[in-house]
Amino acid sequence: MDNTLYDYSPIKHRAPIALPNGARVAFWIGMNIEHFVVDKRSTSISPSTAGLVPDPLNHGWRDYGTRVGIWRMMDCLDRHGLRASVLLNSDVCLKYPQIIEEGNRRDWVWLAHGKTNSVFQTGMTEEDERRYLTEVIDTIRTHTGRMPRGWLGPALSETFNTPNLLEELGLDYTCDWCADDQPFRLNTRQGRLISVPYSIEVNDLPLFLGKSLSGPDFQQIVTDQFDMLYDEGRESARVMCLSLHPFITGQPFRLKYLDQALAYIKSHKDVWFATSDEIAQWYSSLPAG
Repeated sequence: MDNTLYDYSPIKHRAPIALPNGARVAFWIGMNIEHFVVDKRSTSISPSTAGLVPDPLNHGWRDYGTRVGIWRMMDCLDRHGLRASVLLNSDVCLKYPQIIEEGNRRDWVWLAHGKTNSVFQTGMTEEDERRYLTEVIDTIRTHTGRMPRGWLGPALSETFNTPNLLEELGLDYTCDWCADDQPFRLNTRQGRLISVPYSIEVNDLPLFLGKSLSGPDFQQIVTDQFDMLYDEGRESARVMCLSLHPFITGQPFRLKYLDQALAYIKSHKDVWFATSDEIAQWYSSLPAG
């Protein structure tokens, strides 16, 4: 079965696109703030206990993010004058309201990221998924005071109905399809939903947990990614997302490398330090094609 959600478009064959104020790169922070239920297996640092219920080793490690890591990362972003675009499990609104309060105080952007990161909607019927997504969106809107404009599935999971349902429910973009360094339009029923670049590689979870890289390795990868996109952006705009998780980069021995990478990027001119909402709005305003 071929993927019909979007058309093939080689980046070298596209007309150049321009960011506001002549920037070369639109840079955004994708902050994953998630809730994990205690009796389901999920992202784990140690496979030896991952099948146990309860699993204090792994569940406690994940809980570090909302209890400690996120507050350390807030301080880091504040130092650099950066706003986060939050991939938000809707249960975070109910379980950790202090995070929502502080995020709103910083004018952070909230994207829908499912209910928890322990349950995916893959396999749901269209009607079940519509109810599920409606609940997620309504919870976020009620507790943040803002309608989420974007979506990232838990573990980037979807059904074949998800893009059309997101569009139907009023969302403008999804970050699930990491297929480009520029936004692109999706072949949805209304033709309105777009894809905004996220990153599954320049992402602290697979880099630190999957590849066991060091802090200096992480810093080098982030700056190398930026350097290449910044160079290419001279001809046509590029988008860079730095994907972060508070229980990973919020650890004390890693945070300084995030701090140093952000300082490097901030030292460059012609960079638009945007939110994912702003990037989606900019791209949607461009002429089709």
